[in-house]
Amino acid sequence: MTFLELKQIKKSYYLGKEEFPVLNDLDISFDQGDFVSILGESGGGKSTLMNIIGGLDRKYEGQVIVNGVKQADKKEKSMDEYRRDTIGFIFQSFNLVSYLSVLDNVLISLKMTNLSHQAQVQKAEDLLQQVGLLDHKKKKPSQLSGGQKQRVAIARALANDPDIILADEPTGALDSQNTQDVLDILSKIAQSGKIVIVVTHSHEVAAYGTRIVHLADGQITSDERIKPAYEVVTQSREFKTKPLSFSAKARIASQHFLNNWKQNVMIMIGVAIGLFSVMFFLGLGNGAKGYMNKMITDLANPNAPIALRRVSEDNAKSNAEALAETQQQLMANPNGSHTVISDTLIKKVEKLDHVEKVEKGFDMTAVELTASIGTVKESFKEFQTWTKVNTASSLLVGHQPGENEVVIPDTFAKEWDKTNWKKLVGQTVQFNYKMMTANGAPVTFSQNLKVSGIIKGSPGTNMATMNFKTTQKALKAHGLVSDPNFIVPTIDDSRHLTAVVKKIRSLQTAGKKDFVTFSLGAMLKPINTITSIVSIVLALIAGISLLVSLMMIIATTYMSVAERTKEIGILRALGARKGDIRSVFVIETLILGLASAALAISVAFIGQFGVNSAVSSLLDHYNIIQVSGAAILGSVLVAMTIALFASLMPAGKASRINPIEALSND
Repeated sequence: MTFLELKQIKKSYYLGKEEFPVLNDLDISFDQGDFVSILGESGGGKSTLMNIIGGLDRKYEGQVIVNGVKQADKKEKSMDEYRRDTIGFIFQSFNLVSYLSVLDNVLISLKMTNLSHQAQVQKAEDLLQQVGLLDHKKKKPSQLSGGQKQRVAIARALANDPDIILADEPTGALDSQNTQDVLDILSKIAQSGKIVIVVTHSHEVAAYGTRIVHLADGQITSDERIKPAYEVVTQSREFKTKPLSFSAKARIASQHFLNNWKQNVMIMIGVAIGLFSVMFFLGLGNGAKGYMNKMITDLANPNAPIALRRVSEDNAKSNAEALAETQQQLMANPNGSHTVISDTLIKKVEKLDHVEKVEKGFDMTAVELTASIGTVKESFKEFQTWTKVNTASSLLVGHQPGENEVVIPDTFAKEWDKTNWKKLVGQTVQFNYKMMTANGAPVTFSQNLKVSGIIKGSPGTNMATMNFKTTQKALKAHGLVSDPNFIVPTIDDSRHLTAVVKKIRSLQTAGKKDFVTFSLGAMLKPINTITSIVSIVLALIAGISLLVSLMMIIATTYMSVAERTKEIGILRALGARKGDIRSVFVIETLILGLASAALAISVAFIGQFGVNSAVSSLLDHYNIIQVSGAAILGSVLVAMTIALFASLMPAGKASRINPIEALSND
C-alpha cells in the first residue's frame, strides 16, 4: 500500500544568480514494507531527496504526500512533529552525541514521547537488546567500534517507532561483517511493515532490498523491483510523541554542563568572585552599621529624645543651630536660670499624644568636681542624671543609681584597684563640688554617695551619673538652681518618636519656641547613611567583575554552539523544535549562573566565619561581617540574570542553525 509519494519534485541550489538543478521533475512512490535502495553517483541528488522526504529541506517545488497529507502545506512546528512521528534517520557518520552514553543517545528520541521515564529507559534497553548492545549501554560512543556505533544509531532511529526509516550510506564506514549485520537489521525493520529507504553507492547493498531505484542528474533512470514488499502487519503505536519537556531539556543541558565541567568551573569561579565581593562588602556595611549602633546603644538609648530649654530668640533657626546656643549657655553657666525647665513647660510635654511620662534631669559641665576614696582622688568633668537615655547594657557591673547612689566609670574604679575594680560597687565615694550660683557666687560642698554600678569610661573624661532626687537635693540645700535643665519624655511606641520630637520643637510660649531636642537616633541616621553609601560603592566597584563574567559566559556559550552544531542538527532531525534548541542553551547557562551563585554564597559564608572569628576578640565578640538574606537572594537573582542575558544571543543563533548544514558539520 502506497504510503509516501513524491510528485514533480524540483530542487536547485544557487551560487549567486547561477542555478544548479539537483532534482528535476522527480516522481516516485513508496509502499509500506518496502526496502528501497537508491543508487547513484555523488551529486546525483540522493541526499537532497532524503532531506526532502525527512522534512529537513522544505525549499523545493512539487508535492511530498505522506499517508495522504501534503507536507508543503504544513507549518514548521508541524514538520517537527512529522519528524518525531514518522521519520527515523540513520546516518553514515552515525551522528551520536559524544558526551552521552549509549543508553542516553537512544533516549533522546524517547524523551519526545509521553512515556514515563522508567518506560523510556525500558524501551531503550529493549532496542539495545535487539541490536545486541545492551551490555554496552553505559559506554560513550568513543568506546565503540564503527559497527557498534551504527547499531546505536539504528536503535535511536527506531525509538519513536517511525513509519519511514531513512538511511544515508548506513554501511559506508563499515567492514563486510558489520555491513552484513546492519543490512540484516534493516531488513527486519522493513519486514515489520516500515518503509526503509537506503541511499548507497554499493550494488551489493542495493541488492539486499526489495527494490532498486537509480538516480542520476536529479532524475530516476530506473526503478527495479527485485522482491515484493514485505507483508504489512498493522500494529498500533504504544505511545504518542510530543515536544521535549522542560525536564528533558534540563537533563540534556545538565549532562552537557557536567561533561564540560572543567571549563564551567573556571567560569563559575569568575562569576563567584564578583558575587562574593558584592555580598562581602554589603555584609561588611551591615556589620559596621550594626557595630556602631551597638557601641552607641550600649551607652545610651537612641529612641529616648532629650529636650533642653531653647535660649535662642530666633524661631527661624534650625534645631541644630539653636541646640548649639543652648549648649554654649550650659557651658558658660551650668546652673543658670536661662536653661532651666519649669514644671509648666514639662506639663506641656506631658500633655502631648503618645507621651507616657517625662523624666527630669541635670547635665552639669564646666564644674569643678572631684571624687575620692581612700588614697584615690580623681577629677570629674561632668555629672549627669540617670534617665531612660541610659541603658542597663551600658553597665559593666551593678545597677542603675537609686537615691544617694552613683554610677562611676571603670577608669576611676581601676585607679582604686586595677585587679578587683568591680568590688568598688557598694563602696562609698566622696564627691566635692565647686559651683557658681545664678548670681555668680562660688559655692563648695561635698556629698557621700554609694557606688551602685560601673560603666565604661575614657581617661580624662570621667563622668558621674546620679539619681535625679539625689542631685536636686544637694543643689537645693546649697542655694543653687534645682530645676532640671533637660527632660526625657517616654514615648509609648518608637514609631511615634519622630512625630513627638517635632511636636516638642514646635511648642511655644508667648511666640517663642520652648525646646530644642537631641537624640542619638538622629546621630545614627547620617552615620548609617554614610556607611551604607560606602558599602554600596564598594559593592558596585566589586560588581564590575560581573561584567567581565558576562562577557566570558557569552563567549563560552557561542563556542559551545559552534562545538555542538552537529548535535543541534541531530536534535532537529529527531523532531526537536527551534524553541527546544534555544531552551537547552538557556537552561545550561542558567545552571551555570545558579552554580556560580551557590559557590559565591558558600565562599561568602566561609569568609564571613573566618573574618568574624579572626576579629572577634577585638570587637567584643561582635560579628563585623553580616551577609544578609537579601544579599544572598540578590546574588542568586544577579547570577541568574547575567546568565539569562548572556545566553539569549548564542541560544537564538543555535535555534536558527540550518539542520542540514548542522548535520554536515565536521
